[in-house]
Amino acid sequence: MPPTFATIVLALLLSGAQAFVPIGGGSSTHVTITGNAALKKITEVCRAVAEAEGREFNPTGSSAEELLRACLGTATGEVSAGKFRAALNEIYMQNGLVDRDFMTSNPHHFNSEAFAEGRNLITQGVASIKAGIREGNFQSARETLGRVCHTLQDFYSHSNWVELGNTAPYVNLIRPDLPVGNIADINTPTCSDCASGSCPNPLLPSIIAEKKLTSGYVGITSSSKPAGKCSHGGPSDLSSSQHPRGGISKDERRTDNAAFHNAAVSLATEATLELLEDIRGAAGNYDFLRLMGIARSAVLCFVIDTTGSMADDIAEAKRVAYNIIDSKKGTQDEPSEYILVPFNDPSFGPLIRTTDPEVMKSEISKLGAKGGGDTPEMCLSGLQLALTGAPPTSHIYVFTDAPAKDIDLERTIIALIRSTKSTVSFLLTSRGRRRRALEVIPRSAFRVYYDAALASGGQVIEVTKSSLPQATDIIVDTSTSALVTILQRARNPGQTESFPFFLDSSVSNVTIYITGNNLKFTLINPSGVTQSGTVLQGPLGSIQVVGNLWRIRLNSSNQTGMWQISMETTQAYTIKVTGQSAITFVYDFVEEFKGPHPGYASLSGQPQAGLPATLLLTVTGQKGPESLKVQEVHLVEVSGAHVSKGTIKEVGGGDLLVTVTEVPGGEFVVLLQGEDTTSSTLFQRQSTTQISRSKVTVKAVVDGTMLPGQQYKLPFTVTTNGTGGNYVIRARNDRSIPMDFPKSLSLGSGGSANGTITLTPPSNTLSGTDVTLTVEAEGPGSADSNYVVLRLLVVAKVTDFTPPVCEIVSVKANCSADCTLTTWDLSVNITDGNGTGIQDVSVQQGGGNFTMNTTEEGDVTVIQGAYTASCCSPDVTIAAVDKAGNVGKCFYSIRPPTTTTTATLVTTPSAGPPSLSLSVTLWICLLVSMLTTARDILSLSL
Repeated sequence: MPPTFATIVLALLLSGAQAFVPIGGGSSTHVTITGNAALKKITEVCRAVAEAEGREFNPTGSSAEELLRACLGTATGEVSAGKFRAALNEIYMQNGLVDRDFMTSNPHHFNSEAFAEGRNLITQGVASIKAGIREGNFQSARETLGRVCHTLQDFYSHSNWVELGNTAPYVNLIRPDLPVGNIADINTPTCSDCASGSCPNPLLPSIIAEKKLTSGYVGITSSSKPAGKCSHGGPSDLSSSQHPRGGISKDERRTDNAAFHNAAVSLATEATLELLEDIRGAAGNYDFLRLMGIARSAVLCFVIDTTGSMADDIAEAKRVAYNIIDSKKGTQDEPSEYILVPFNDPSFGPLIRTTDPEVMKSEISKLGAKGGGDTPEMCLSGLQLALTGAPPTSHIYVFTDAPAKDIDLERTIIALIRSTKSTVSFLLTSRGRRRRALEVIPRSAFRVYYDAALASGGQVIEVTKSSLPQATDIIVDTSTSALVTILQRARNPGQTESFPFFLDSSVSNVTIYITGNNLKFTLINPSGVTQSGTVLQGPLGSIQVVGNLWRIRLNSSNQTGMWQISMETTQAYTIKVTGQSAITFVYDFVEEFKGPHPGYASLSGQPQAGLPATLLLTVTGQKGPESLKVQEVHLVEVSGAHVSKGTIKEVGGGDLLVTVTEVPGGEFVVLLQGEDTTSSTLFQRQSTTQISRSKVTVKAVVDGTMLPGQQYKLPFTVTTNGTGGNYVIRARNDRSIPMDFPKSLSLGSGGSANGTITLTPPSNTLSGTDVTLTVEAEGPGSADSNYVVLRLLVVAKVTDFTPPVCEIVSVKANCSADCTLTTWDLSVNITDGNGTGIQDVSVQQGGGNFTMNTTEEGDVTVIQGAYTASCCSPDVTIAAVDKAGNVGKCFYSIRPPTTTTTATLVTTPSAGPPSLSLSVTLWICLLVSMLTTARDILSLSL
């Protein structure tokens, strides 16, 4: 076990002793099982990618950052594991939500012998994950993966699979082409009575002898169950008090079930590994790592006005994009994704998303300024596409010289900003169109831009078109993999005030951004040295002034300690201090839920007013979370003076539960202060997205996927702990899918009301398309509002469950003692029979070269593949994926004379037992290998 993987998993295991419970319920939880499997598979795939690229995979230490650095393949630049941990947290959170949102659903937990239905949830979910990945919709795929993992893992705790003596996972659960059989029917008794409720194995001997599959019945609201059936067990299961009493659940480790519990944990972990391997085979190594959050965190995202007066702006956007692509290629700061959204009047989009920098260059080079008039444009519609299409916590830059025409999207934009935690900045240029220059358009016309930027932690930069090249340096600054925010404040109106901020030794490239007009300020370092804002080159740093932006780059020496920015102005201003550091944190506001498996669930909307706020917060640093000690967590008003301190509870693995009793009344951010124990220095970090409280809550649950051409009904609930009245309902999606929903709901004081949204994706919607749905509820008089943001997938019905067949045709291995001097060759034939056709063929493991060509043999299309590798790279796995996401594999290995040469033909998942025909093929492959080896030895002797 590599040190990185071992350390992270150990951190997950330290704080408790329960299992199969949601996040927050102990350390040996669904989180542990999922994290254990995910990190092991990530390490395996990283090693395979490194081998294919001809480089070493050797993490230099035990932190997630060092795993990232080794996996990404360069030691250039700073690395942050923030997005990696955030991606894993998305999976963990959705896993835990199954216990809240589907508490009484038997299929979601394999309760009450709902095996066929539970298996369908898994296989349909896996099909959705594969389709989502294929279309680049990784966040939707991650959320679905979390839910699927929960159901799969529950099988081993809630059924009698372990008690039947099985020592391997039940592969049929993730194989829709294999049956789930030998299930005890409704009339078959399965358990004996257990008066104490803690019998080691209450299953009837006949069930064990006949290998009948059963699971415990659960009574949440009723104690009834079929005669003779096992119960789930535990205090929340009312049926466990009825004969036969007791239960067979292995959710918690007890003295009477320790062996079964441990076996269930082990098998659930192995089954999750099999699931991940199946997804990896369909996705390919690189997209699998992107799914799991392994990618450079910088994303280059432009939203560009293409109307007639924007020629200069478009040219500058091209220049900046080209500069970033060319200058950061091959470094950790190279963007992992490029996103471009043009907008005009009345059109906007499409969203162009690519990982290929040359594609980004090509697409942005096609932009030209044309059309448009003297009216506002569809800026917010373009921004909506960017917010839903870009990964969370992206930096998005909007180029425009006009107000927004689609101002009705303002609340949706704010909701998406808060949901994605992305930062939006606007570059507003003047002297463009006749009667539309900034100096003649009222500032109020651009108010939505200022509000959106402030809510996200971005800036509105007002410049002339001729000075725009000086302002775009801010885009280069944020195109980094380890950007952190130290301080963020806003004042309107301004006032004389001093803002302290602490810089620790891990922070480099510190930059201060101040926006406003006619500003006066002084910068003070820890030694008391000062520099006025009018001194462009001074003892503390260099100042660049363009338009309303002051950009201050601190000198690289003597930065550590407490700094201050002293503002002396009555003009409105914003302040933001950023740098590069591996020390960062990710967070979610959560709420506790009860039930058989209580835990914490993330909030999609704003925290509820009148109640304490709870955050799940994860810290990470160069040496991992174990090297960081969080001392204080505050909620800080960005535009005010209110600071609320939280109570911290460690829950293991760098995770903290923070409870804040007195939540600020205005917009606030999260401020964290702590100590890096490796250097004994303090650090300060701050979130950028502004949050506020609400007396309104909106809740909805995603259950399944949408089918093209068919209605999908989504129930939702609006609740208020404030005044009653008529609540306005707004629902929007980013794919323009037709929807029907109530335009208002009537709520009593402190009451709730239900509604349903009906979406109908067009019949030609591409399978794997994700839809971001925002549902907002606004109280009487627009005094209060809240929202929920949901991601849904449109997935066509899958009818092809047969994997492609990969057959080894020939092997030629002529390896000498010095493996660097010789090569070996492998030939394969790949077919898909009567399936949907081969989508992709790739080398999943191996450092050689693979070529292929297609031939026709009768009615069958055959892909002939040829693989050549150095004898120093002895293993190869070739994966073939059909258009339905089914995976077939060929594996071959050459070894030194002391090791047996092996060949294997595997149909995904690889851990499943081969069929008889596959075994025959395996022996044929082995025979071919032996004859080939004998021939080579004979030729050498001659």
